[in-house]
Amino acid sequence: MAFELPALPYQHNALAARGMCQQTLELHHDKHHQAYVTALNGFVEKNPDLQGKSLDEIVSHSHGKPDMAPVFNNAGQHWNHILFWQALSPGGGAMPGSLESKINEDFGSVDAFKEQFKTAATTQFGSGWAWLVLASDGKLKVTKTPNGSNPLAEGIGRALLGLDVWEHSYYLDFQNKRPDYVTNFLDRLANYEFADAQLKAA
Repeated sequence: MAFELPALPYQHNALAARGMCQQTLELHHDKHHQAYVTALNGFVEKNPDLQGKSLDEIVSHSHGKPDMAPVFNNAGQHWNHILFWQALSPGGGAMPGSLESKINEDFGSVDAFKEQFKTAATTQFGSGWAWLVLASDGKLKVTKTPNGSNPLAEGIGRALLGLDVWEHSYYLDFQNKRPDYVTNFLDRLANYEFADAQLKAA
């Protein structure tokens, strides 16, 4: 079975009032994400070892292997973006009480969490991602990964939220102001209800 581009869980223009315009979503989802899916399917088609494997299995199998870097890059980016679209919401920014309590417990306050997340996202040099994860010790942590890597590949916990900090994700809306993009995500776009559901499922 070939991998497929998932439909967005909202319309392309649904986030425009919250700082992510329709053109950004059309280019990012319909073009960039589709390109990763198309490339990944091409690699799977040519490599019998990959056929029949789930996306998670391909990400784990190809991680850290120089000869499989192109496979990993495209599988990782497909995995990352599946989570990213769910981490955004037209009603974003509101945090359920259960998640807020856990964040207060593990970071000291919501503001402290946001500061840590913003630091991770803005100090990731070049392309990459910032994440809120549930670590193996049961605590929430903020981390970052370069390029197409992710918490699954790095073994750093279950991803609850992920923010794409590749320039294509914010340049139309924020130009070179990555810190503004990150703040806007945390305050107005982040789907904390999705993160809360991921936490409860863990």
